[in-house]
Amino acid sequence: MPEVELSPCFLTPKRVQPEYPLFVYLPGMDGTGQLLRSQTAGLEVGFDVRCLALPRKDLTTWDVLTKNVLNLIHAELEKSSHRSVYLCGESFGGCLAMKVAIQTPQLFKRIILINPASAFQLRPWLNSASQLTYLVPEHLYEVGTLGLLPFLASLPRISRSDRHELLKTMRSVPPATVLWRLSLLREFHVDDDQLRRLTQPALLIAGASDRLLPSVSEIRRIADILPNAKMMVLPDSGHACLLEKDINLYEILKSQNFLESKSQTVKSSV
Repeated sequence: MPEVELSPCFLTPKRVQPEYPLFVYLPGMDGTGQLLRSQTAGLEVGFDVRCLALPRKDLTTWDVLTKNVLNLIHAELEKSSHRSVYLCGESFGGCLAMKVAIQTPQLFKRIILINPASAFQLRPWLNSASQLTYLVPEHLYEVGTLGLLPFLASLPRISRSDRHELLKTMRSVPPATVLWRLSLLREFHVDDDQLRRLTQPALLIAGASDRLLPSVSEIRRIADILPNAKMMVLPDSGHACLLEKDINLYEILKSQNFLESKSQTVKSSV
C-alpha cells in the first residue's frame, strides 16, 4: 500500500536540492498533490520542492491537518535546517496554509496564496449546495465532477492531457472525503488579528475568470489584513490556474520580486 494511503506525506520530485529554499505546496480539495506537476520543473530552478499529499480517506480536522503539515516541514528542516521556507497554498490548500502560518509565523520566509478557498462562504449558493451533496448517490459523482469541470478551470487554457488529469484526480477522491473537506470549508475561520501577525512578505494570486469562487474579492480582503501583502490578478485565468499553459509560477514570483537572491541563482546545469 502506498505511503500516501496511510498518512499525509510530502511528494518529492526527482531533483532534491537541499541547498535551495524549501518550497512547500499545499494542494486543493483533491489533496493528491499531483496537479502541481506542470509547475514543478519551473520551480526547481530556484527551490527544493515538496508537495503535500493526503490519504484519499483522510477525515481529519483543520487542527490535525495543520499539525501534520508542520511535522512534515520540521522533518525536512532536520535534514537541512539553515534555509528559508516558502509556504504556498492553493484553493483548499490556501485555507490550510493560513492555519499553518498562524501556528508558527516565524517558520516561513514567504507566503503565497492562490485562489484561497476562504472565499467559499462568500458563495451562498455553493455553501448551501455543499450541505446537500450527501443526497447524491455515489454512482452519480462521476457525472457531477464532469459538470463541475468548467467551473474549476478555464478549459481552453489547459492542455488536453492536463484536463484529463484534472478530471481523473477529481474522481479519485471518495465522496465521503469530498463531503468532509466541504464541511471543513464551511466552518473555516482564521482570526484577523492572527493574520496581522504574519509580517513576512505575502503574495496573493487570483484568477479574474474564476467561476467557482470570488477569488479576486477574497485576496483584496486578505491583503487589507496582512501587513506586508501584494496582489496579482491573472486576467484570463480560472480557479485551477496553475494547470494553464501560459502560467509559470516561478516566473510570477520572479516578476513580483518575491525571490531571495539565493533562489534566483541558476545552476550551470539548468
